[in-house]
Amino acid sequence: MHRMLPILLALLGLAGGIGAGLVLSPGPAPAPGTADAPPTAPAPGTAAEGRDYVRLNNQFIVPVLTDGKISAMVILAVGIETAAGETALVRNHEPRLRDIFLQTLFEHSNAGGFSGHFTASAPMHRLRSALREAAQSVLGPAATDVLIIDLMRQDN
Repeated sequence: MHRMLPILLALLGLAGGIGAGLVLSPGPAPAPGTADAPPTAPAPGTAAEGRDYVRLNNQFIVPVLTDGKISAMVILAVGIETAAGETALVRNHEPRLRDIFLQTLFEHSNAGGFSGHFTASAPMHRLRSALREAAQSVLGPAATDVLIIDLMRQDN
């Protein structure tokens, strides 16, 4: 009996694990289109609630100057929220958008926007507003918002 106890405990643990797995398993997935089917996220760049999200291909690199010398570099990835079906408009105007975004980012940097607590609410709101106005100056009302997807500052 003394040698049977470890084998009995191992079998009991195995049976408990199998039972818990069966009880806690999620079960079969419902067929698409049924009421219990979970909603699926739209693919990147496709419409969601009447909007398209277009990520610009390359990041923006902005120098931060202190006393006339580069003290840091800021790297941003930007996306544009547009009315549904306006993705081609953004892609066709991407060179102009990149130009005006760089101009806006340099102005923000020169005004001290990337110094100190640059990720605080107020500086980020000013940056988003300036980028949205820049996008709307190129795309018109098709551009509904600008999204800052990635933001990094590298100090020298």
